[in-house]
Parts: sequence; C-alpha cells; structure tokens
Amino acid sequence: MEYSWLLIASVLVFFMQAGFLCLETGKIRSKNSINVAAKNIADFIVAAIIFWLFGFALMFGQSNGGLVGFSGFAFGAEQSAQQVSFFIFQMMFCGTAATLMSGAVAERMSFLGYLAAAIILCAIIYPIPGHWAWASIYQNGNSGWLEALGFVDFAGASVVHAVGGCVALSAILIIGPRQGRFEQNSRIPQGSNLPMSVLGTLLIWLGWFGFNGGSTLVLNDQVPLILLNTCLAAVWSGVVAAICHYVWQRYVDVGAILNGVLAGLVGITAGCHAVAPSEAMIIGMVAGLVVFFGTRLIARLKIDDALGVVPVHLFAGIWGTLAVAIFGDLNSLATGLDRVAQLGVQLLGVMAICSYSVIVSYVALRLLNRWLPLRVSASDELQGMNISEHRASTELIDLLGSMHQQQRDGSFSEPVPVEPFTEVGQIARQYNDVIAKVNDEMGKRDDAIDRFRSSEMRKSAILDSSMDSIVTIDLLGRVLEFNPAAERTFGYLKRHVTGKDFIELFIISDQQAAVRESLQHKFSSSSGLLRNRRNAFTLMRSSGDQFPAEITVTVTNLSDRSNEFTLHVRDVTRQLKLQEKLKQLAYSDPLTGLYNRTYLMDSLIRALEQSVSFQEQVVLFFLDLDRFKTINDTLGHRAGDDLLCEVANRLTRVTRSKDIIARWGGDEFVVLVTGAFTSTAACDKAQAILDVMREPVQLEGRELKIPTSVGIAIGDSGLATAEQLMQFADLAMYSAKQRGRDNYQLFHPDMAKTAARNFDHEQEMRKAIASQEQFYMVYQPKVLNDGAIVGLEALMRWQHPKEGLISPAEFIPLAEESDLIIQLGELAIDDVLKQMHGWRKAGCELVPVSVNISGRHMVSGPLVEYVKDRLEHYQIAGDLLEVEITEGVLLTDVERCIDVMTALKALNLKLSVDDFGTGYSSLNYLKKLPLDILKIDRSFVDECATTVEDGQICTTIISLAQHLDLTTVAEGVESPEQLAFLQLKGCNIYQGYLFHKPTTPEHISTLLAQQVVA
Repeated sequence: MEYSWLLIASVLVFFMQAGFLCLETGKIRSKNSINVAAKNIADFIVAAIIFWLFGFALMFGQSNGGLVGFSGFAFGAEQSAQQVSFFIFQMMFCGTAATLMSGAVAERMSFLGYLAAAIILCAIIYPIPGHWAWASIYQNGNSGWLEALGFVDFAGASVVHAVGGCVALSAILIIGPRQGRFEQNSRIPQGSNLPMSVLGTLLIWLGWFGFNGGSTLVLNDQVPLILLNTCLAAVWSGVVAAICHYVWQRYVDVGAILNGVLAGLVGITAGCHAVAPSEAMIIGMVAGLVVFFGTRLIARLKIDDALGVVPVHLFAGIWGTLAVAIFGDLNSLATGLDRVAQLGVQLLGVMAICSYSVIVSYVALRLLNRWLPLRVSASDELQGMNISEHRASTELIDLLGSMHQQQRDGSFSEPVPVEPFTEVGQIARQYNDVIAKVNDEMGKRDDAIDRFRSSEMRKSAILDSSMDSIVTIDLLGRVLEFNPAAERTFGYLKRHVTGKDFIELFIISDQQAAVRESLQHKFSSSSGLLRNRRNAFTLMRSSGDQFPAEITVTVTNLSDRSNEFTLHVRDVTRQLKLQEKLKQLAYSDPLTGLYNRTYLMDSLIRALEQSVSFQEQVVLFFLDLDRFKTINDTLGHRAGDDLLCEVANRLTRVTRSKDIIARWGGDEFVVLVTGAFTSTAACDKAQAILDVMREPVQLEGRELKIPTSVGIAIGDSGLATAEQLMQFADLAMYSAKQRGRDNYQLFHPDMAKTAARNFDHEQEMRKAIASQEQFYMVYQPKVLNDGAIVGLEALMRWQHPKEGLISPAEFIPLAEESDLIIQLGELAIDDVLKQMHGWRKAGCELVPVSVNISGRHMVSGPLVEYVKDRLEHYQIAGDLLEVEITEGVLLTDVERCIDVMTALKALNLKLSVDDFGTGYSSLNYLKKLPLDILKIDRSFVDECATTVEDGQICTTIISLAQHLDLTTVAEGVESPEQLAFLQLKGCNIYQGYLFHKPTTPEHISTLLAQQVVA
C-alpha cells in the first residue's frame, strides 16, 4: 500500500506525545505532575477535534490568494485511503505544535486557560502559516504565498516548532515567571524524575524519525539519508550543549544534554532531505550553541521558560529554517533560486510566520486573560496544581497536610492518619511514635521542673544547712540575714554586714544602678535581678576579688506586700572552669594535647569562609607516619604513644603559633595554615616538616627515625569545601606513599581522577571475575640451554570491554588492596589446570606450569584445600603445578608461610621465590623454607653481562641456589650476551623474549607438539 509508510510515520509521531509527557513530568516538581498529564492528553484531544473540523481545511483547502484554505471541512467523508493517511499524519503535527506550549507554561498556567490557549493555537494560528508553506503538498498547484516564493520547510522547523515556540513565548510573557524563579537565594529544583525526562527525550527522538522520515509521504530512497541526518544533528547538538554547559558551570547537566538533543532534532527538520551528513552535523552543532546561549538569554531577560521550549523550538527552528539556504543542495530544493535569493526567502518566511504567530497569540491570549485568568493564584501555585486544578491528592500530600494542621494549631496530642501497607503509612506511623514519645518526655520534664521548683521554695527557709550563700535583704538593700555559707563565700562575718547595703558591698559598680532599680520594683522589672529566676552576675568578695555567681531571688513570705527578699547566691567559678575544661576535652586529643578532628574541621570551615574575604590561601598538610604499626608491634603501644607525643612536639616547633595542629586519628596528623601561600611556599613548609620529622628519636633505648608521608592541599577563594579539601590532602598523602614514602606531594586533580579510576576498576574487576569473560591466561615457556621447553609461567591478562588490555601492573596492586587478589589467584589456578587438562586430551606432553600467588592468598585459609580440590577435579599430578611467591610474602607471617608451603609440598607441588634479590629475605628463612626454585629478577639480568655489580649479584644468587640444592631460573633473558653469561655461571633454566614471548594456549600446543616431534 502506498500510504502504509504514512501510517507508520503517524504512529511514530504519536509516540512524541508520550515523549513530551515523560519529558515534562520528569522536569517539573511532582506536585504538578498530574496537571502535566491532564494538559498533554487534553491538548491532543483539542488539537485532533479542531484539526478535523476545520484546521485541515484552513491549512490544505483550496487557497484564497495563497493566504488561507477554505474547503474540506469535517475531513474524511469522501476522501481516499491515501488522503486519510495524509490527514492523520498532519493531525499528529498539529498535536505536536499544541503540546509544545505546555512545557513553557508548566507549574503556573490554569488548566482551562491552557485549553483555551491550545484552541487558539490550533484554530487560528497553526493552520495559517501551514497553508503559506505547505498547501500544495495535498493539492498540486494549490500553493501558499511563501511556497510560491520558494520557501522550504521540509518537516516543520518553522511551521510546527517555531509556531509552537512563538505561542509559548507569548504565553509566558503574559503569565509571568513562577514564584521564586528569579528571586535571590531562591532556586527551583531541576525536576522530580530526570530518568523519566531522559526516557521522554528518547521517545521524542524515536517519534522524530516518523516526523522527518514521514514528510517524504512515501517510503523512498530519501528516507534513510533523512533518518541519518536526523540522528547526526541530534547527537552533535547534545554534545555541544553539554560541553558549553560544562565550560560555563563546571559540571555536566542532564537537562542541557536533553535540550541539546531536542534542539538538534528541531534544527535539522527544515532541511533534512537536502543536506549531506557532514552538513547535518554542523547544523546540529550550531543548534547546540543556539539552545545554550538562547537559554542564558531568556534567563537574563527573566523570562521563565520551565522546559526551555523557546530556545529549543523557536530559536533552533529559526536556525534550522535559515540553514536550508546555507547548506541545502539547490537541486534538491528545486526552487530555482540561487543561494542568496533562497536565504532571503527563508528569512522572509521566518519573519512572516513568527510575526503572525507572536502577534495573534499575544493579542488573543491577552484578551482571553481578561475574562479567563490564565495563571492560577499564588496559593494554588504553592500548593501544587495536582490539588488546586484537579483535586488529585496523594498519600504524601495528605500526610503533610495533617502535619501542617498540627503545626498551625500547636496541638500534637492527636496522631496523624495512617494509610496501611504503604511507605507513606510507615512514615506516618513512625511520626506518631515520635510525637507520642516527645509528649511523654515533655510531660516528665514538666513534672520534674515543678517538683524542683517546689523543693527550692521549701528549702529557701533553711539557711544554715544550705551549701549556697543565702542572704536576706529589705527593700532598701540592707542585709538582714547572712548564713555561714555566705560568710565563707564573701569573706565577711554576719555581724560585720548586718544592716549594711548589700548592693554597695557586693555588687560591682557597673551593675549597682540596675540592681537597685530592680530592687525598687521588688525584682519584677526587666533589668537587674529578676525574682524567681536564676540570674548570672559578677559579685565581689571582701578582698575586692570578683567571682561569677548565680543569684536566685525569692520573696521571704507569700505576701505580695512583703518587703523582704532572700538571695540564694551560688559561686559558679568551679562550674565555669569545669565547663571550660569539658570544652577543652571536646576539642583536644587526650594523648598529645593537640586539637582533635572536630576542632580542626570547625576551624577549617571558618578559615575557608574567611579566605574569600581576606584573599588568602588555606593550606592543609596531611601527615601519616610510615610503618607506625611496626613500632607498635615491636616496641609496644607505650612506645607508640611516646612517639605520637614527640611528633606533636616537633610539629609545634616547626609551625607558627596561629597555625592549627590536630591529630586526625591513629598515626595521622593535620596542620592547617592560612596566609598568602604559594605552591612553592607550601612545598617549602612541607619540606621543613619532613626535615624535623627525620631527626632521630630515642624510644625504648633505640634510636629511630620517623619517616613521614605528607600530602598538601591548597584551598583558593573558597572553591572547595572543608570535606573536599581534606579529601584532596588525603589523596596527596597516599600519592606520597605510592612514590616511596617519606616525601611530600602537592595535590593535583589527576590524583582524584586516579582514585576514581581505581575505584571503578575495582568494581569492574568484581564483575569481570563473576562473569569469567574478561580475564584470560597467557603462557611464557621456560627453556634449557638447548632451547627445550621444560616449563611454563602462567600470566594473567585483563581485556577490558571499553579500555582494552589493562596492564597487570595496574590491576594487580588494586586487587592486592582488597580480597580480589584471592579470587584472581583461584581463577588463575582453575584456568591453568583446566588448560592443562585440555592439552592432555589433545595429546600434548605436559610440562610444569607455574602460577603466581600473592602473600595475602598464601596465608589465607582455603588455598591448600582449593589447590587440592582443583588437582583432583582435573586429574592433574601435583608435580606439574608450581607456585611462585615473592620475597615480600616472607615479611608478613613467616611461620604461617612455612606451614602453608609445607602443605603444598605434600601435594607434590614445586615452590619458587619470584624476583629474588629485590626484597629483604633472610638467608635463615631460605634455609627453613621448603623451596625448589629461585628466580633471578629481570632487573639484575638486564645488565648482568655488561655491569659488574649486576653480574656479581647474579653469580651470587646462582651460587647460593647451588649450595642450597635449588634450581635457578633467570627472568627477562633478551640477548645472546645475557644467555652466555648466565650459562657460564651455571644457571639452570631461562625465560625471556630471546626464546619466547608470552603467548596463547593454542600456540603453546603447537610448541609442545613440535618439541615431541623433534
């Protein structure tokens, strides 16, 4: 059927309705999501009805002077299937134009006002420019005036999208911005569900294939190129928009990508049939720039476009229409115009369509707004249009309403309603439990306060037995009673003060007037001492010394006309000192006396805030004592504590008095300095710290040095938070450790990237191990003097699906830091034994294969049992498997290593020490360990034939192995000179590129087969 492509394209364009619904729902606040759904379905219904009744007639009917059609009302009675298919396709376009306005006016336009605006758009705006540009598509020779001039808009960049954008612009100019949109320190969230918006964009993208591809009206040779151009423009526009946003804002914004993609789709729509793919890319890139700067422009003009409809559809639509003349193939356009003339016609068409759409829509909406307000009230907008427009509440909104009612009434005695079996119901139940507990605790507290007050009133008459100073005075301030505690506190005997003025004797001069004023008002005034309250005052002793006191004034009897008052005076000097001491304990480290982590972070936050005002730098030095655990384990924790105190003293010596030194925890210290610091100055300070830390220290009768790794992070102008700056310093410190320890490193952003990359690799390794698809083994032969293969070394490789082959030097250290190294070891053992089983089935003569095992794996419990299980599973003899360990293993738990190695030897496995000579092995350990093989590290083999020192080392290792009855294997043999030297010294086996590179199991099969034949 000729019209089948039109029907398919219509269905695809219809998907754009769902896409716009998802896009808008995800990018607005959830309190308006139901309103969005209602608008999207309603505007399509309105568009379909109007377009069927008379919209199609105005757009494609018999033209009147090229301005408007006027035939074919209530379409479909007598038309052919082809014509009906065309009508359905164009009806989808009308629905798209109507839907565009919804995103711009979201969250504040009334539902009825929106429907009225949609009717205006579909009835008197959209069909008219459509007739100007497209009338002859339905009837040959029935051209609109723009089409007759040569105007080209293939799929509606101007006719659909610019028209929709113009109406949206008029609407948002009339209804104004959302509440708080352009207020200072106010920010409207980007959306409630960005993944939903991404889904919407993808649905729109899918629909656009029908939008552009269907505009050919038949499935012809143009369609594939049109779809390719559509894709290219979208992706390049999204890329450019994302890059621009990142350059300006320093982060990747999902909304910018989505709007960029949509702008690219709009931009290519006008000329997708007449441009090459490279030109489609350029159109998309420019569209990305247009939407980015257009968005910034309307924001600067304080035009609130909730979804960016104006820059995406209006601005990008204008650009796409003009791009037809710039990039379009003139033969394909078939207008008979040269490029300059075509550009003039395109510009005229854009101006005519946009002018008509803006003027008509603005006037119509302005008139409509007089009798049908287009915008909801401020309270309805704040409440959310789900409720205000559709009375569509949710469980969460009901709960918030109940909580707000409690807050407004100040009554929390009644629980809020609980909706069972829902998450919101669980929140409500928990809230009720909290409120009940708070009410219970408040009741208990009030009872306790009442009992306390009653008790205090009863005790006020007991003078001599009170530990507080109790003084009774009259209305003139004369002392009437003075208990023994008062005598001790003030240093006066009762007989010396009775009848004298309490205020003159004990109140400091600055406060005497206020206290006398409050006495005249019977301690009921707002200044001075207040009756029945604890008043903080400073009093004087007989010696003239001042002390802080807490004074409670009570009336001596219950008569309101009483002129006698009792002062309960408590010396709070001790309490204040205790509070100060508690404060000091809260902010200091009890061992070293330095500040603790809490005080440091508070100070760092303040320093960063002040650095912006005073234009100074904040520098953090993060120190970690290298191998501190060894000191604790060997000399004891007391020696470790002494060392930490010594570090604190040294840091105090090398820093300024205003610098802050804190113990971060364990053996980690942080120094915070502020001022006009450059990177060079910060490095100099770090070097000074290292110098003082390297000075010898005496601990338990031993002279030790304190190697320290220092990380430096500099905060400039408040660009980093306190937590971020601390993280940067920590990363720099770990970089110093990785570079050999006992040095300093200045933070660089690459450190954070490296840490993030390592984290990603660790997670990806877990997945790769689980899938068993990315790790594989290669094998490097070991040979005798004559080249005969006597063994293989299995080497693991990681073929990352995105990054390609990742070096073992990268992923093995990462695995060492976690339990992954054990899983990798088990994977290697299983893979090797499985391969040996395969070789044996293929008829190959097996030779021993060595597998590298880490120190952590060696001392882990399951290693021996796992090896035994795999040997039995694949029926491989133990003497065909060799386990290689490094010297570093012997520095961990030697006795445990010996036990494990002995158990492995019981399985007839061979054991070898890899990279021998690079570590710190004791000869005594070599004598005790059940070893079979020593492997000479390649670093010594490289220059053994040319450098005396390396040659002597190789000779010594070979000689040592011969005396211990061990086999020697030389790694990295790459030249005949190296081989000749090692043969001369008596080396047994050789491994290196001179003989074979690491290769695949299949190649190994060939080598073993050749060896058997030979």
